[in-house]
Amino acid sequence: MVDVDNNFRQKEYASLEGLCFKLREMEHIKHQANPWELRLQFIESHMILVAASGQGWLTIDGKFTELREGRVYVCMPGQLVEAEVNTLDERGFYHIRFDVMEDDRPSGHSLQIITRNSPFPAKGEVIVTSPVSIHALCDKICQNIQDEDHLRRFRGQILFQELLYTILQDTQLIEGTDSERELSFVKDYIEQHYQQELTIDHLAKVAGISTRHFMRLFKKRYGYSAIDYLAVYRIERAQQLMRSGGHHRLRDIARHVGYHDDIYFRRKFKQISGVPPATFMKNSREKVVAYDFPNIGQLIALQMNPYAAPADHPWTDYYRRKYQMDTLLPLSSNQSIKREEIRQAKPDFIIGVDILVPPKEQDLLREIAPAYFLPWVDNDWRTHLRLIGEFLDKTVAAEMWLEKYDRRALFVREQVKNVFKEDRLLILNITGDRYNVLGKRSLGTVFYDDLQVVPVQRVDLLRTGQHITPNELADIDPDRLLLIVDEDTQSQLSWRTLMNTTLWNDLKAVRGNKVDLLPSYPWVEYTAFTHELLLDEVLKIWRDRA
Repeated sequence: MVDVDNNFRQKEYASLEGLCFKLREMEHIKHQANPWELRLQFIESHMILVAASGQGWLTIDGKFTELREGRVYVCMPGQLVEAEVNTLDERGFYHIRFDVMEDDRPSGHSLQIITRNSPFPAKGEVIVTSPVSIHALCDKICQNIQDEDHLRRFRGQILFQELLYTILQDTQLIEGTDSERELSFVKDYIEQHYQQELTIDHLAKVAGISTRHFMRLFKKRYGYSAIDYLAVYRIERAQQLMRSGGHHRLRDIARHVGYHDDIYFRRKFKQISGVPPATFMKNSREKVVAYDFPNIGQLIALQMNPYAAPADHPWTDYYRRKYQMDTLLPLSSNQSIKREEIRQAKPDFIIGVDILVPPKEQDLLREIAPAYFLPWVDNDWRTHLRLIGEFLDKTVAAEMWLEKYDRRALFVREQVKNVFKEDRLLILNITGDRYNVLGKRSLGTVFYDDLQVVPVQRVDLLRTGQHITPNELADIDPDRLLLIVDEDTQSQLSWRTLMNTTLWNDLKAVRGNKVDLLPSYPWVEYTAFTHELLLDEVLKIWRDRA
């Protein structure tokens, strides 16, 4: 068994031959009153979290993991990640961003930064042999890369390579504590025996520990109870069967995944999936192309996973990973290639955006399948959802989603109204050297319309493409600021430059500690699904204050 594992690892590590690694940022967080948070975002570079101390949690593509001292966590570019760490001591917690570059000789370029489908061998949680050695190495790296001496900073990059080597060595370890092995074994047992009748008592016996102790440990480790995990796993297997294109009867699918009561299966399926199984099956059989990236967020709200979507958009890879949708077709950015890909896919419907597709191309796409190009400019996001729902005969689903959204918005509004009070809010997106005002044709609609936050004066919230200068920002002088700073070098430089000005430090929002930041993805999108995510994010941003 050891030889098999070693041979497998050697094949994985063979990819390292053509890779180079560059440390971009390393942050050592310790002894702070408030929790350290990583806002929900599609990360654009590789990331490592080293839990020298503290407690917290991490979600990767919607999967929950409890962060524990002495562990290392590796995340890949393109993954949807969120994290929180608290109760830090002097050892602290390390947040590391680095690029993996590939020697891409055929393209004529020497090195290409990998932004998706990373071959880096370590992923997720890594159990390290000597946490103390890892922490000491991280401390040395921090000291060197922050030094003014260029040679010492170069030494920091060398030490970072040593850190990667140590982590990759330790990915071979699967031991952990006795309880760790037991919980991992039970989780695998559930996935192998999900078709059988499984009870908490039975699973506790499999683990070899008392029922009460098992229930507490499992929930603490995975974020939900063992029975909840069983239910979710069963429904995911049912969804896979429905997406496979077969014509299985609903009753047979229920039996296959371990449910012998059809009514209970339907109720559980709707509770976990959000729609009845019959609706999910119907939606899964329809091959709908999301021609433009905003269409993805509208189709998801209608409980319709797109059959094809733009390859250069992070949601496309996210849904392939999360829902194991191997059939999801990533579409080229080249118009003629994209059209041919769609033609060969033989879709039932094509959904696009009118201002993003030339009229001649719209006509060519209509020859392939019934196509609808959403009238974007003259309609808000709610109307966008309703119009797509009407075209796809999903009007009822659209109205049900909007009703659920409005109830959630009302709840969130009540939770945070005492935080905002009469504070006047300004939302800015720093892109390159521009300061863009985000109004009601952006995520601003969630704040200004749904949560009824008071906007700043002298800003037209209905106007798109509105820019302001730092001096104009000082004149507006908002009570509260929400900032979205793009990840590129110029945007980050603009942000750091602004922060170091007297003008910035004199703002009411800055003096009152009422400045909050969001990452650019996924919040910059103007779609139903993203706005629903934002309601939950609002509670997280102002959770302690509310």
